[in-house]
Amino acid sequence: MISQDPDEQSIREAAAEWAIYLSGSEPDAARQKALQQWLRSDPRHAEALAFAQRTWEALGTLPNEHRTKHPIPLPTKQLAPATRHSVRPRRWAIAACLLLLLGGLGLNQGEHLMLPLLADHRTSSGEVRHLTLPDGSEVTLDSGSAIRLDYSDQQRQVKLLAGTAIFQVASQPDRPFVVMTAGGTAQALGTRFVVQREDGARAWVGVLEHAVQVSIDGQHQRLHEGESVQYGPAGITPMPLNLQHATSWQRGVLVFDRVPLAQVIEQLNRYRPGHILLASDKLGRREVSGVFQLDALDDALSTLTHEMQLQHTQWLALSLIY
Repeated sequence: MISQDPDEQSIREAAAEWAIYLSGSEPDAARQKALQQWLRSDPRHAEALAFAQRTWEALGTLPNEHRTKHPIPLPTKQLAPATRHSVRPRRWAIAACLLLLLGGLGLNQGEHLMLPLLADHRTSSGEVRHLTLPDGSEVTLDSGSAIRLDYSDQQRQVKLLAGTAIFQVASQPDRPFVVMTAGGTAQALGTRFVVQREDGARAWVGVLEHAVQVSIDGQHQRLHEGESVQYGPAGITPMPLNLQHATSWQRGVLVFDRVPLAQVIEQLNRYRPGHILLASDKLGRREVSGVFQLDALDDALSTLTHEMQLQHTQWLALSLIY
């Protein structure tokens, strides 16, 4: 659905202007101060800028056949003077696409619509796929996930555009293996690890074997087997997880141990058609333990509601639990 909220649209347009400006030049002291003031003035600004910068970068790396064939005159009245001068003519089409995309669509909708163009590999709802990458590394994509490869002689870079992926990295000491998402990176140190991109400008990383170096905005943290962290605009923070449970989807099951019902429903919605709604926040706080088969989630939903003595009503693709 196209967002019609004028305030949200204004934020997205401002974020697009900043993304274009920052891509073309290093901000002077005055501009840097203005940017920091803008970011601090509303918690939505950091998320909008992060998405705008990812979109700008992605549009710039699209194959030529996906770009507009005729440059679109950039609406310069929407850009600050320094921004107008920093955008070179050959980049006008990309800048225009960015402004149109962010001006007319919400962040999640914009990213979702772009996935078919940006992703080298992706999965649909309910699909789990195992892939072997060109260097021999292996990746398992969770439901609704997408990655883009950017390999060079110096580095193996994978961009996690959506969802969750487990990486088993082939050893190539001269070519680091780096996963980028949500403005940060996870560099493999001879390892097997999982990365999940969350809503907004956040992600989490968990190490299944060996070690990983997580970096964002000049902050670095080395993780060892069994450890996990979340990162985002606030930096890197510990995130204690049972990684065997968190990656159980690769084995065809979902495992929950005293998890709030709201989180369970959020997970189920990723793997089955339609949408499940909870009637109240109070229900969402009730804890759930269980093991659900991915290929039998309708049965799991019936069992869940029965065991918790809840009611379940179905209207076409919508399920209500109350």
